[in-house]
Amino acid sequence: MAQLSTYNELRQKEVINVIDGRRMGNIVDLELDVGDGTVLSLIVPGSTKMLQFLRPEKDIIIPWGNIVKIGDDVILVKFDAFCVPRGRD
Repeated sequence: MAQLSTYNELRQKEVINVIDGRRMGNIVDLELDVGDGTVLSLIVPGSTKMLQFLRPEKDIIIPWGNIVKIGDDVILVKFDAFCVPRGRD
């Protein structure tokens, strides 16, 4: 049976990098393929610095294939050189 989640449920889960144990924050956006409705990647904030609203860092794109496990409270990912930062609009 397929496991279903809403965007609201996903964005409440903390994203953790299994490579170094770093807490990456919560999902701020998703990239979707509108042609077939699949999720291509998760987007998390690029910085957890205080006052980041004054000088926002680039967001981090985590491809769907880099997700190791979606648990009850966290999303485990492999974040490495293949994950591409993007500028905020």
